[in-house]
Amino acid sequence: MFMYHFTQQDFAVFQIEGLDNRMTALKKTTRPKLEHLGEYFSDFLTAHTDDTYYAHVAKHLRRTTNPPHDTWVAFSTNKRGYKMLPHFQIGLFGSHVFVLYGVIYESPEKARVADTLSKKKETILAFDDFIMKRDHMKEASETIESDRLEENIQRLKNIKKGELLFGKIYFPEHPALKSDESFIKEVEDTFMKLIELQ
Repeated sequence: MFMYHFTQQDFAVFQIEGLDNRMTALKKTTRPKLEHLGEYFSDFLTAHTDDTYYAHVAKHLRRTTNPPHDTWVAFSTNKRGYKMLPHFQIGLFGSHVFVLYGVIYESPEKARVADTLSKKKETILAFDDFIMKRDHMKEASETIESDRLEENIQRLKNIKKGELLFGKIYFPEHPALKSDESFIKEVEDTFMKLIELQ
């Protein structure tokens, strides 16, 4: 029984047609792993920061027609939710797993976060194999380059729908997805770097 890492069975969930069928498979196959990751990494983040973190596993309750094309567990310092705050995420699309930190468009803290990120640009540029995302709902990401980093930080600050997340992505064949132990270690290492952006 795999408790923490995602397998081909998890990626295959997103090929299942229909909302009910996909949600049934998601609840059986993938959600237990998200719940285990939530328990483990809420404790991990609490231990390695000055805050208490709470896990929020995606339930997809608002969907009535279209099946979800991704799922996740998010970590924030608010017990009730995460969208209004900078937060960490572990999740997957049908194509890859993601481990991220950032802020999305619902947050009133975007300007403050953008100012913090501006001060941390050298740290961000030194990250190896990291990506940045301008839209958490899309699979697309981009490599971190100085000009684009500055552009994305300014977009986060000045555009109402702007958002920005940093982290790593893992395609199905990645060594980190071969065992629970390897995935836990990889996420720990990635989160320790992302904590530096707070």
